[in-house]
Amino acid sequence: MRTLSIMYVEDNRDLREALSEMLAGPGRTVVSFASGEAALRACEAGAPDLLVTDIGLPGMSGTELARILVAKNPAQWVAMCSGYEYGNHVARLGQNVRALPKPFELEQIEALVDEIKAALGLS
Repeated sequence: MRTLSIMYVEDNRDLREALSEMLAGPGRTVVSFASGEAALRACEAGAPDLLVTDIGLPGMSGTELARILVAKNPAQWVAMCSGYEYGNHVARLGQNVRALPKPFELEQIEALVDEIKAALGLS
């Protein structure tokens, strides 16, 4: 059975490690990166099923990373994380782009992962 591939991009090391552990689980593979540039390089080998990214990253922002991946694949799933209010901005990035306001609960990320697994026929 195919696993759900998740890429998590967060410049805060402690948060990156903690959420990577939260995202890990049966039927999932998680890779994490500290920068949008490193994540984009990794995507050259193939984009993940789900990109979870902080918006405010040094260098390339999470928004720019999401735009690049969605431009290559309009069906790309993305969860944009930030402590700031988004308004309609996130919805304009793509059909499968979701806002995940910080701080978020484990149940919120699990609900999103379940939605994506169902959409990809992985549930």
